[in-house]
Amino acid sequence: MTIDAADLKRMFDTIAVAIEADKDRLCQLDGVIGDADHGIAMALGFNAVRDALGSLDLAATEPTALLNTAAKSFLNAVGASSGPLYATAFMRGGAAVKGKATLADADFTALFQAMAQGIKDRGKAEPGEKTMVDAWQPAAEAVAAATVAGKTLAQCLEAALAAAERGAEATKDMIAAKGRSSRLGERSLGHIDPGAASAVTVIGAMRKGLASDL
Repeated sequence: MTIDAADLKRMFDTIAVAIEADKDRLCQLDGVIGDADHGIAMALGFNAVRDALGSLDLAATEPTALLNTAAKSFLNAVGASSGPLYATAFMRGGAAVKGKATLADADFTALFQAMAQGIKDRGKAEPGEKTMVDAWQPAAEAVAAATVAGKTLAQCLEAALAAAERGAEATKDMIAAKGRSSRLGERSLGHIDPGAASAVTVIGAMRKGLASDL
């Protein structure tokens, strides 16, 4: 099976629905160690992406152009830190598959890993600092390992989701070293990082949105 622009649009639509449904929980998580708006920001971003992609001629749009449109619309909608992070992720993902009209399994896993690396680079964050990188990096590593093992894309994304869930849960035992929550010091212990939590929602929705093609 291959993935085209229409499939990617459906994936982004699924993410928007999932984030909207999870918005209140994400804001509650952010209320403990941040300023309680992470769910709102993420919903604004992905709803803007959904609207922007809805106006594209998908039959004439390559994946890279779609991802660049997603990046621009997310960044325009979200002024918070997650805006530049996800915009960079989408642009890096687009760059990883430049020139391709459709994506094979290996192309999409390269796209996924490029997204995770983009978030890490843009945020200048490392695992263990209680950020979304604590979910995205293990997810990307799981995708890489599953790809090397010859797994299907569905299996790769299942492994990514499981790794992201474990990574997000592990942020409970970390002291925040980045962003607003870092000012809390040890008081940030015991709480899941909202960015890592939303990363799990995004990765789960990516898997669900592509399910009919996997």
